[in-house]
Amino acid sequence: MAILGNIIKGVIHVTDKLKSETNHIDAQKEVLKKLLDKARDTEFGKHYNFSQILESEDLAVDFAKNIPFFDYNKMNLEWWHKLHEGKENVTWPGSPDYFAMSSGTTGKTSKRIPVTNDMLEAIRQAGINQVLALSNFDLPSNFFEKEIMMLGSSTELTEKNDYLEGEISGISASNIPFWFRPYYKPGKEIAQIDDWDTRVQKIAMNAKNWDIGALSGIPSWIELMMQKVIDYHKVDNIHEIWPNLQVYTSGGVAFDSYEKSFNALLGEPITVIDTYLASEGFIAFQARPETSSMQLVTDNGIYFEFVPFRPEYINEDGSLVSNAEVKTLSEVVLNQDYVLIISTVSGAWRYLIGDTIEFTNIERAEIKITGRTKFFLNVVGSQLSVNKMNDAVKELEKHFKAKITEFTLSAKRIDGDYYHSWYLGTENTEIDAQKVTDKLDEILKEANKNYKVARSKALKGVKVKLISPTIFHDWNDHNKKKGGQVKMERVMDEDKFKIWEKFVNS
Repeated sequence: MAILGNIIKGVIHVTDKLKSETNHIDAQKEVLKKLLDKARDTEFGKHYNFSQILESEDLAVDFAKNIPFFDYNKMNLEWWHKLHEGKENVTWPGSPDYFAMSSGTTGKTSKRIPVTNDMLEAIRQAGINQVLALSNFDLPSNFFEKEIMMLGSSTELTEKNDYLEGEISGISASNIPFWFRPYYKPGKEIAQIDDWDTRVQKIAMNAKNWDIGALSGIPSWIELMMQKVIDYHKVDNIHEIWPNLQVYTSGGVAFDSYEKSFNALLGEPITVIDTYLASEGFIAFQARPETSSMQLVTDNGIYFEFVPFRPEYINEDGSLVSNAEVKTLSEVVLNQDYVLIISTVSGAWRYLIGDTIEFTNIERAEIKITGRTKFFLNVVGSQLSVNKMNDAVKELEKHFKAKITEFTLSAKRIDGDYYHSWYLGTENTEIDAQKVTDKLDEILKEANKNYKVARSKALKGVKVKLISPTIFHDWNDHNKKKGGQVKMERVMDEDKFKIWEKFVNS
C-alpha cells in the first residue's frame, strides 16, 4: 500500500480545497498595484512616474497610457544593458542574481533576461499551485511516491561578474527546494552536464535505476530522450523501462502537434498536463482534466495585457505598433487571438513576450497558446498563423496516416512569384510529395479565407519537401541550440531560409 503516497495525496487534496477560488480580475488589479508600488523608486519607475499612476482611479488605463510597449531589443537597449554595467534599481529594486539565456526560436543572438529573487519565488509558488491542482486529476496514490524526470537545460550555470546565467529551466532546477530533491531526476550530477547528447546518454544508462512516474520538458526533446532510452535498452516502448510512468508535463509549445509521434513511444496512455514556463516567468498551467487549456497565473508576480492579433497592429519584425489597441483581463473575448503582454517582478514592463494566445474560458482565465508573433506569415496577404499551420499538419497526419514531428516554412520568391515553401519532418518519406502538397493547399484554403484569396492572386503556389526529422535536430545543434527551452522556428524570413535550405542540401 502506498502509505506515503496516500498522505501526500491527502494533503494536496485538503490544501487545494481550503484555497478560495481566485477572482482573476481582482487578482490582476492587486498584482499591478504591487508591481507599481515596489518599483516606484527605480529608474524606470521614476522615469514613467509610477507614483502619479498609483494615485489614479483606474491604474490599468493610466498604466497603459503612460508606458510604451517593449520588446526585448528595446528593453535591453534602453534599460537592461545598465544591469550588465553593474547598476542597481534599474527596472526593479536591487540587481538580479540570475540572467535567463533565451535561445528561443527567433533572433540571432541569445537574450539575457533578468531573473530576480522575487521571480524565483513567484515561479516556486506557481509550481506549488500546479502540484496542488493535481488533486483535480484522478491519479493513484502511488504516483505521489514516484520520481520526476525534468529534462531541461544544464544546471551548471555560468558565472558573469556578480550574477549567474543559464536557461530558465536550468536556473529553476538549480533552485529546487530541498524536500523535492529525492524525487528529482536525473539528479544534480547528470543535470549539470552541459552537452545535451552526453546528458541524454547518461540518462539512458541510468534509466533502469529510476522509478519514473512523471516527465517534464519540451515535447521534441522529451521524445528524443525517450527514443534514446528505448534504443539503449532494446525495448519496444518507454513503459518497459518505466512501468509507472503516468504523467507528462509539457511546456513551451502546444502539445497537440506532437501527440501522434509522442504516443508512439508509449506502452499505455498517460495523463498530459500542459505548462507555460517562459524565460520571463511562469505564465500558466493546466489546472483541471476537463480541458487541455491552461490557467493564467494571475495572482503571482505577473500582470497581463492583451493586444488583438490583427495585421494592422503587427510590424514586419513581429513588434507592435505604438497605438495598438490593448485589453485587460476584464475586457477580453472568446475566439480572438491576442498578443500577450506582461509586466513582472523581474522588471519587464509592458513586455512583448512573442506569443499569441486565445481564451477558452474567460471566467477561469484559461488560455491556449496559438503561435508566435514572428511566426505570422502575412506575405501577399495570406495571414497564416502558426495554429492554422499546426492544424493543417495534424490533418495531413490523419489523411496520410503518417507522423510529422517537425516543420518549417517561408514565403519564397521564385522567378518573381511567391510560393509557400514547406519542409516537413517525417520518417514516412515514401509518401508522394505532390499529393501532400495538394492536400496541404486544400486544407489551408478551407481553414483560412485570407489564404484562399491570396492563393487566387499573388500567392502562386505551395511547394513541399519531405525530410528526416533528424535534420531539424541537427539544425538546432548546428546553431548551438540543442535541448533545453529550444523550439524549432516555424516560419523563417527569406534570408534565413536560404541558410536553412543550404544546410538541408548539405
